[in-house]
Amino acid sequence: MTSHLDGEIRDGRHHMQARVYFEDTDAGRIVYHANYLRFMERGRTNFLRLLGTQQRGLIEETEGETPGFAFVVRAMQLDFFKPAYLDDVLDIITTTQEVKGASITLLQQCKRGDDLLVEASVRVAFISGGKAQRIPRALRLAMGGA
Repeated sequence: MTSHLDGEIRDGRHHMQARVYFEDTDAGRIVYHANYLRFMERGRTNFLRLLGTQQRGLIEETEGETPGFAFVVRAMQLDFFKPAYLDDVLDIITTTQEVKGASITLLQQCKRGDDLLVEASVRVAFISGGKAQRIPRALRLAMGGA
């Protein structure tokens, strides 16, 4: 079951909102840089959930063929443009850029209205037994891969 907390997929992009709380900020009430990673992680998770690949279900379905599998962040490049502040409402936008056999590259943006605050290219890999494995077909298709 999904809810507005999961955001929504519009025009092939996942949109989710996150409010900046005191715990997300530094002493100047500006979002601490590492917390953008948390916002983006939630965006990726909710994107998968809305694609119908809830993590718990994916784990159960995939455990038989690839025991001990995991999605891991393989690479990430971030650009910081403007700060976010206490009580801001951020739009976290996630877009699939490329789907390969064992990895997915996503573009993620944190925006406040029309202002782009942070942008990241994130490559996640599907692994099992410490080695890259082919992403399950259902997930590849949902993410726009073949």
